Amino acid sequence: MSAPAYDPEQRALLLELARETLREVAERGRLPRVDADYLPPGLDEPRACFVTLTRRGALRGCIGNLEPRLPLYRAVMENARAAATRDTRFPPVEPDEVPELTIEISVLSPPRRLDADTPEARLAALRPGRDGVILRAGRCTATYLPQVWEKLPEPRRFLDSLARKAGLPAGAWRDPATELSVYTVESFAEEPAV
Repeated sequence: MSAPAYDPEQRALLLELARETLREVAERGRLPRVDADYLPPGLDEPRACFVTLTRRGALRGCIGNLEPRLPLYRAVMENARAAATRDTRFPPVEPDEVPELTIEISVLSPPRRLDADTPEARLAALRPGRDGVILRAGRCTATYLPQVWEKLPEPRRFLDSLARKAGLPAGAWRDPATELSVYTVESFAEEPAV
C-alpha cells in the first residue's frame, strides 16, 4: 500500500470545500467562490475524483469523473454539486438535508487497461477491495469504485452488476471486445452525521 498523496490538512480542506459547495448549491444554486492562490500545493493539479453523499448510511448521490480535466479542488466542487443535484437516482438535495449528509471523496489513480482476454483471466486479474473497475463496450460505460466490493465481494457478481449498470446484459464483461480498466483510489470522508 502506498503512502497517502494528501495530508490531513489537504483532506480537511477538500472535505470543507465539498461541504460549503453543498450548502451554497442547496441554498443559492451556485458554487462558492474560492481563491485558488491560498490553497495548499497539490490541490490545483488535475485529478479525477468522485464525491459520494450518504444520509444515515444510505447512498444519497455519487458523481465523478474518470479522467483528470480540472484541478482537484475544482473537480471536488463540481462533483459535489452534481452529486447533490444531477444524480438521476435521487431528487436534488434540499437545504434542510445538508447537515444530515456525510461526504466521501475518492481521488482516482490513472486507469490502466486490464490485459486479460478470457473471462477466467479477467476474474483472476481483479483485486477485490482494491480495484475500481471501468467497463466500456461501444458507447456504454460504467464504473464501480473499490468501495463497491464491500457490497459485491464476489468478482463475477461485481462484473455482472457493473455490466448491467452500463445498460448491457450481465455477462457482457466476458466479451473480449468489452474493455475493462482498473484504478485505485485515495478515499477520505467526514465523520458520519448523526
